[in-house]
Amino acid sequence: MKTITKRPKSVCAVIVNYNGGAVLTECVRSLLDSTVPVGIVVSDNGSQDDSITYLRAALTNTLQVSIGENGKNLGFAKANNIALARCRNDYVLVLNPDCIVEPDTLEHMIEVMEQHPEAGMASCLVVNPDGSEQVGCRRLVPTPWRSMVRVLHLHRIITNHPRFRSFMMTDLPLPRAPEPVEAISGAFMFVRRAALEAVGLMDDNYFLHCEDLDWCMRFRQAGWKILFVPQVRVVHWKGFSSKANPVVVEYHKHCGMVRFYKKFFRHQYPGALMVLVVIAVWLRFVAKSGWIWVRKLFGTRQSSQGATPFPVQQARAGLDEK
Repeated sequence: MKTITKRPKSVCAVIVNYNGGAVLTECVRSLLDSTVPVGIVVSDNGSQDDSITYLRAALTNTLQVSIGENGKNLGFAKANNIALARCRNDYVLVLNPDCIVEPDTLEHMIEVMEQHPEAGMASCLVVNPDGSEQVGCRRLVPTPWRSMVRVLHLHRIITNHPRFRSFMMTDLPLPRAPEPVEAISGAFMFVRRAALEAVGLMDDNYFLHCEDLDWCMRFRQAGWKILFVPQVRVVHWKGFSSKANPVVVEYHKHCGMVRFYKKFFRHQYPGALMVLVVIAVWLRFVAKSGWIWVRKLFGTRQSSQGATPFPVQQARAGLDEK
């Protein structure tokens, strides 16, 4: 009898880069060490640093890596969509350029997804360089009510009440096995191709932030589950590419929040309340921007120019601290 060899599942990793410096190259290198077949598409949003030059020099003759230069900053969602349209693999990984994966990360994620055919998307335990769980790694959908509870710290005042629970789940014990969640971090999104084809690409009307929440909402509305896989860890050096212009980042983040609320919750809340929600969002932006400028004026300035050397050994050590 002829033995039929099952084709191994393959992954296409999509990385949107914007002034990522040497971190981008270390991220790509970690992917190339994977124990499963992986293709990599880098979508560069008009970086002004040497991140793409450094990547090309470090990866000479590597056919697994494709680099697309968009010429300008198109935003996170649009740049991802350009790269996603080129992927034809069984699974797609949307990965931030300041993340480091382990050689068996993708293999484990494939195993989990194969065991859970109802899952359209999954993420792992995204940790800070010190090994702590990163805020936003697993979360509930930040409805206007939940956002107000968090901003006003009502979850700290009225504890143990489901109506006054923060949408962040960082304070909850880690589950022992993969479990469904409402939303995951956009830093690491492992997506089934069949689900991607059913749901569609990201909403590129978001420029930066909240496009991941939007995608999670649409996946769940289409009947797909979203899994959180605590056994797999990835180190994320959060905000590495956005340190130079924090106020601009905050502006786009709050624009994304307004779009997200209007898109999914305008029919669930009275019009007057939605107006108050939008006002609250922009008051929060003013407060956060003011705090950023205060720190700039009176705090220690840290240069973010050029390609900052990335402490890879420290990142990998963080993964080993389980």
